[in-house]
Amino acid sequence: MSELSKLFERAQEKIRERGLPIIEEERTKLPLYVSLREFPIRYVIGVSRIMRFFEGLKEGRIYVVRCIKCSEIFFPPRADCPNCLSSEMEWLPLSGEGELLTYTVINVKPPSFAHYKDYIIGIAQLKEGVRVLAWINAENHEKLRPGMKVRLIITKRDPEGYITYELAPTP
Repeated sequence: MSELSKLFERAQEKIRERGLPIIEEERTKLPLYVSLREFPIRYVIGVSRIMRFFEGLKEGRIYVVRCIKCSEIFFPPRADCPNCLSSEMEWLPLSGEGELLTYTVINVKPPSFAHYKDYIIGIAQLKEGVRVLAWINAENHEKLRPGMKVRLIITKRDPEGYITYELAPTP
């Protein structure tokens, strides 16, 4: 039986006992509300106008777009500027250099990420002026500090096997 199935079974027991799907989290002993409703979601998004971003990832580059009319920079890239509504965008490579603003450790994961060990999500301000939300490639969150230097890097996310980006502390 999977860990998720065990969790749902425990929640069903608590509903029968107390009328609420609240269980004690094993490690922290804190109460967890467990929704027994399934919420599967899959989506398809057209990316033809921002395909260069995905091609860049395959080539080892990460791009932003800058609106030619108002000079606003966007990450992740978008096809149209929400400020001036222009579709005239230019592609610029990101240096990847930045500063960590904040982070959080994800212990309670959505079902689609349940197969991952606890992971860290952070927000970094890159030198180009954009903020990036991404996983942080760090074994120990206790070594992370707001203000520390980080780099946006390209990685392959397993077991799914797709190419994406993440933040990594710089030495």
